Amino acid sequence: MKVLVPLKRVVDYNVKVRVKADNSGVDLANVKMSMNPFCEIAVEEAVRLKEQGVASEIVVVSIGPTAAQEQLRTALALGADRAILVEAVKGEGSDELNSLAVAKLLKAVVDKEQPQLVILGKQAIDSDNNQTGQMLAALSGYAQGTFASKVEVAGDKVNVTREVDGGLQTVALNLPAIVTTDLRLNEPRYASLPNIMKAKKKPLDVLTPEALGVATTSTVKTLKVEAPATRSAGIKVKSVAELVEKLKNEAKVI
Repeated sequence: MKVLVPLKRVVDYNVKVRVKADNSGVDLANVKMSMNPFCEIAVEEAVRLKEQGVASEIVVVSIGPTAAQEQLRTALALGADRAILVEAVKGEGSDELNSLAVAKLLKAVVDKEQPQLVILGKQAIDSDNNQTGQMLAALSGYAQGTFASKVEVAGDKVNVTREVDGGLQTVALNLPAIVTTDLRLNEPRYASLPNIMKAKKKPLDVLTPEALGVATTSTVKTLKVEAPATRSAGIKVKSVAELVEKLKNEAKVI
């Protein structure tokens, strides 16, 4: 079985994000960039499937600037076999592609690679859209299992345990299928130094949206980006009566 794992280059989760002075977007100058944490979980799950003998090849793909090769090499060091970069963004800080454009590009890659299973993070920690996996499933006509906390491949089906509001739900999907990962699916490993060195020699193909026959013109325009309002400090009250009074007259929620 071939497994395709899309991944995204995002601002590292330890970095405090700053908004540009002109409110045109997020300031990415000299900011540490990393692989999206949910994408790391997707790569780890694919590697585990290969270690179990279920997957025969893992292909990772990223859509973004040339610098995204860094994250693809990281995925190769973690156990992926080869990588594809679709250069659809000019550089860091450029206008990002929306979820639908990314899904269309991934659909073209899926058509080209014909994987039996696509595993991707449920969302990116920068845009937080949680849309790409579902859109890719709709465009490709594949079955989908979102928010996966457990994945088991059995024959020509994949059983996905999903985290839903009411608890857990298990769905059986016919392959080929698309799975999006939740936090509790696994704990990603660290890449060893020998594997990092080996990753430098693994194949990495660079494609363009034009070569895939996909138009990425966005219909969405960002007008303004603002930092969230500063929250005021909490206070202690001495009685229930005082609490009710403040909720009624200051917070005006009752």
